[in-house]
Amino acid sequence: MQRRSLLRASLAGLLGGVGVREASAATEQPASHRVAYHLADIDRVVFVLGNLQNHVDGVGGAGKADIRLVVHGPALRAFHALSADDHTISMMQKLVQAGVSFEACANTMKAQGVKLDDLTPGFVAAEKGGVVRLTELQQQGYAYLRP
Repeated sequence: MQRRSLLRASLAGLLGGVGVREASAATEQPASHRVAYHLADIDRVVFVLGNLQNHVDGVGGAGKADIRLVVHGPALRAFHALSADDHTISMMQKLVQAGVSFEACANTMKAQGVKLDDLTPGFVAAEKGGVVRLTELQQQGYAYLRP
């Protein structure tokens, strides 16, 4: 008799625990987007920054997604602090405030003769190179976008 009661109590506890776990999982926020954007073409800079802003807005604002922009090649020239246009700087600052990460290809920086301090504020260096960084991000589960 005690054995049957003990079995029922154990089974009830197990099923109750599963129900609580499922209920709490239903109220948790879904995993945020993890996206790596690729920018290499200078004529697409404003377009891509606009896509990034649309993405941030579409997921509900700052902090709702993990978004990385990896910039290499000619596109990096648009972010040279001394020559960047005000609209590009303004768009970038808004995105940085929203949590978008900007990564500059170290190989491109070397080829263009610029250091991190020569770029608009907010960049970090992709030390192994832009294409290597994009590959690393994809291997970490980031979706790859090249608008």
